Amino acid sequence: MPVHNLQFAEKDSRTNLSYISIGSNIGDRLSFCKRAVAALRGDAEIRLSLLSSLYETEPVDYLEQDHFYNAVISLETSLSPEALLSRCQKIEMALAKNIQISKGPRTIDLDLLFYNAQVLTSSNLTLPHPEVARRLFVLIPLAEIAPQFIHPKEACSIEALLNRFQADQFKSVEKRFEAGWHLT
Repeated sequence: MPVHNLQFAEKDSRTNLSYISIGSNIGDRLSFCKRAVAALRGDAEIRLSLLSSLYETEPVDYLEQDHFYNAVISLETSLSPEALLSRCQKIEMALAKNIQISKGPRTIDLDLLFYNAQVLTSSNLTLPHPEVARRLFVLIPLAEIAPQFIHPKEACSIEALLNRFQADQFKSVEKRFEAGWHLT
């Protein structure tokens, strides 16, 4: 599987490793995903490291909506988990995220999946993201860029989590080959 290395800057004080999932299913899904990646890249306290391939996925939970484009990025940051979440939420707002139905359609969704191996529960953030182990649309792109990352609560690798799924479940996720995605 191709993994897109986004390392452009020298290693510096951004020592906290984080994984963020990206999703969009309204309008120009590719453009929204690319704009989210560009906004993260443009933040002086974030250094993007790896970008997964782009995947088209069927909706989960609320099924009466269009298919999603999904990807996962890894990054290094000097930001705290809460500050990183806040930056993600600002990007979502700038890209007109406005969810009318819980689990419903959205222009963009940025979910903080992991922050180092930290386990955290606060009023606005849970780490690791509580749905990671159950979502193929997250696990497949995450396994592409970090197959050996250990889920701190499940105590196994991302690859092992992915292997828990049955082969027929993978039909809901299809790799997309969109021009320019790897240059995002």
